[in-house]
Amino acid sequence: MDAIVKNFPSFADSEGDRPTQKEAEDAIRVLLRWAGDDPNREGLLDTPKRVAKAYKELFSGYDQAPEDVLGRTFEEVAGYDDIVLVKDIPFFSHCEHHMVPIIGKAHVAYLPNGRVLGLSKIARVVEIFGRRLQTQETMTSQIARAIDESLRPRGVAVMVEAEHMCMAMRGIQKQGSTTLTTTFTGSFKTEPAEQVRFMTMIRGFR
Repeated sequence: MDAIVKNFPSFADSEGDRPTQKEAEDAIRVLLRWAGDDPNREGLLDTPKRVAKAYKELFSGYDQAPEDVLGRTFEEVAGYDDIVLVKDIPFFSHCEHHMVPIIGKAHVAYLPNGRVLGLSKIARVVEIFGRRLQTQETMTSQIARAIDESLRPRGVAVMVEAEHMCMAMRGIQKQGSTTLTTTFTGSFKTEPAEQVRFMTMIRGFR
């Protein structure tokens, strides 16, 4: 378990380093002024407080540990040892480069090794990592690694599909472009047939 904690460090673990609510609101007022608006006008008076509250929710993944969610497993599976797939898990994240939204869905599968997870736990792990500043590549790897190290299955497969607002709203401004990332561990990595089954289950049953 200690290895898992070390793999997913959180800045929030150092409470002494975290700014106060007032400091966060003051920083937002500075950004409003920098953008060219007046934080003292009526419509913006409560905006710093609202933004700080929204950020606390949007980045709540820093205050949650995936190993806590994945800690409980079930061994009464009647010998079931085939793919368990939870697909089309919606998530919202934020790009760590521009702090604008990433909107997508994740597909997560594993091959049991005597134990299974509650299905909602998989969705919770996606949410925990989504509610942090991310790159899609990192998030994909983190989801797979968390499940692999907690459950010790025969293999884990993760695919993430997402649209990045840093491409749609700024820069190249190409709306509708989707980025796909995958990570495989164990049997999914060493046996191409298992990867094919995973992809078929995602794409073949819409």
